[in-house]
Amino acid sequence: MRPLLSLLAAPVVAVVACFTLAAPPAHAATKPVSTEAATRHPIVLVHGFMGFKDIFGVDYFYQVPDLLRKNGATVYVAAVSEVNSSSLRGEQLLLQMKQWAARDGVKKFNLIGHSQGSPTSRYVAGVAPHLVASVTGIGGPTVITDAQAAESNIEKAVTNYGAMVEFAGSFVAWISGNGKLPQDVSALRIKEELDRFAVLFPAGLPATYCGEGRQVVNGIHYLSATGRGVKTNSWDVSDLFMQETSEPSDGAVYACGAHLGKVIRDDYPWNHIDEMNHVFGLIGKAAPSPAQFYLTHANRLKLLGL
Repeated sequence: MRPLLSLLAAPVVAVVACFTLAAPPAHAATKPVSTEAATRHPIVLVHGFMGFKDIFGVDYFYQVPDLLRKNGATVYVAAVSEVNSSSLRGEQLLLQMKQWAARDGVKKFNLIGHSQGSPTSRYVAGVAPHLVASVTGIGGPTVITDAQAAESNIEKAVTNYGAMVEFAGSFVAWISGNGKLPQDVSALRIKEELDRFAVLFPAGLPATYCGEGRQVVNGIHYLSATGRGVKTNSWDVSDLFMQETSEPSDGAVYACGAHLGKVIRDDYPWNHIDEMNHVFGLIGKAAPSPAQFYLTHANRLKLLGL
């Protein structure tokens, strides 16, 4: 499979693993043991394409919400369509944020989006900036060149396997308890939408390919990180879907094409699935913990006054 096709296929493996491996017990409330992650504004975790909030107590961001809460963060986890445009997903995310804000008296949120969760978060920052303190993209595409689009052949893949992809998205939505979320494979035009977002929502985008964008635009902080690993653990079944490309990538998204605002690092030894700490935390030998990364990043946001 080409890299962007892997973006569709690999998260499904994490879902399947929920059925084939022993799942941890359901989440229990934990008393904070530190204030390391106690950001001023709550954190919202936004899943990527074919992602989910949680399934049978298994987080898409595996072990991350509990770790952040244990260290003082207020964390919300979004549930948006598995197979749909970033614009529609963004509207779904915005609705949830408005509901949380009204219920809990929240003024702003720190959005952290993995994969398609990144452009989904950028959409909200663009249409409702008063609700957003920061946007962090983790392995999230911001730009795809014509050459990369030709290499990935994503449009052909969606055309050839559209019905299968849409069915998979509907299944994931149903099994995660969000079966009413609309799935529309015809809306998945990644390059077309990213090109449009570059015009509508340019905040944080680099002026040159592989550069850095402005970290603060209209009071919103933009940051990003991604991996440059592909085959990182022979026991991890999702590695089968990660492919080497003509440019460094995490097996699904090109490293330079994931730059947004301040680039924390674009060379973590993780692939696209490692970035969300799946499958069940299987990463490469001596690779840093993805879960710890999210904790460190929450502390980074805290120190920025966010």
